[in-house]
Amino acid sequence: MDSGHAISAFWYNPNIHPLLEYQKRRDTLRDFASREGFELIEQDDYGLVEFLDHTMDDISARCEYCYHSRLEASAKLASQRGFDAFTTTLLYSRYQKHERIIEIAQEMSTLYNIPFFYEDWRTLWQEGIRLSKAEGMYRQQYCGCIFSEEERYREQIHRNRAK
Repeated sequence: MDSGHAISAFWYNPNIHPLLEYQKRRDTLRDFASREGFELIEQDDYGLVEFLDHTMDDISARCEYCYHSRLEASAKLASQRGFDAFTTTLLYSRYQKHERIIEIAQEMSTLYNIPFFYEDWRTLWQEGIRLSKAEGMYRQQYCGCIFSEEERYREQIHRNRAK
């Protein structure tokens, strides 16, 4: 890669619902990895039941569970595979809890004895949108879980009614 790093991507997103959304996002990443020539490692678990089991008692804490489970899986895999470090695409989003993601990633770094590579990718937000649209890539409309889908579309419906 241009930055001098060899990249492997890890698909593990049991937080994405419903199933068709999960498949669209996974398939978009498969196509992108194939076109760009980087390794894609998949833990292809559509985890609706497990996600709901861990979040239904406190829906407001769902992001905490999501970050923790995905970052732990990433750090564990990176450690097992002997990678130099791990990072996360969560750091690209302007909508995620950036500082909390960093804290959890650092905890996982210590737990699995693998460095966490930090970069604030939010500066590339607009460029990422432009490039993905130019490539005709599927673009998600909400974070991923069924609760974020509801929030996104409920807000959209509310805005449309207010017009």
